[in-house]
Amino acid sequence: MNPALVLRREMPGDEEPTRALHDAAFGVPEGAGHSAETVLLDGLRADGDVLDTLTLVAELHGEVLGHAVCSRATMGAGTSVALGPIAVHPDHQGQGIGSALVSAVLVTADQRGEASVVLLGDPGWYARFGFEPAAAHGIRSPGPWDDRSFQVRRLGAWRPELAGPFRYAPAFDSLPS
Repeated sequence: MNPALVLRREMPGDEEPTRALHDAAFGVPEGAGHSAETVLLDGLRADGDVLDTLTLVAELHGEVLGHAVCSRATMGAGTSVALGPIAVHPDHQGQGIGSALVSAVLVTADQRGEASVVLLGDPGWYARFGFEPAAAHGIRSPGPWDDRSFQVRRLGAWRPELAGPFRYAPAFDSLPS
């Protein structure tokens, strides 16, 4: 990772650069205005579900190269943090930017007393951060995903009685399955 890379909280003015970043990282389907991830990001922002303290930007020399979005979710009778979407500019993937963002989110969430972070992603990649299949901890997926891909990272405030059905913020309901 470049030593000049700066990780910081998302700030006002980051909306357009991060939207462009998600479109570049995930691609815009033919006939669509934006990637599904950008549409999700817009929905989370419009609904007020983005967790400002956990949504991070990675920038190099003032250019936004990475973005990790966190939103409030529910689990059982309590709450959880949903991590995603996460984007790194295609020209800078494989340089540790995504790993730095995920690590920073986990440390910050733990320091803030969050009990868990949940995501849908590649189990081979996320295992290095301590993510495990959520079903193994009594967390029921809100979708028809492979149990290995729906994952949880239990943090210091985790207690087994917090487990239960997981529900993303409403903006996730608009994603194509």
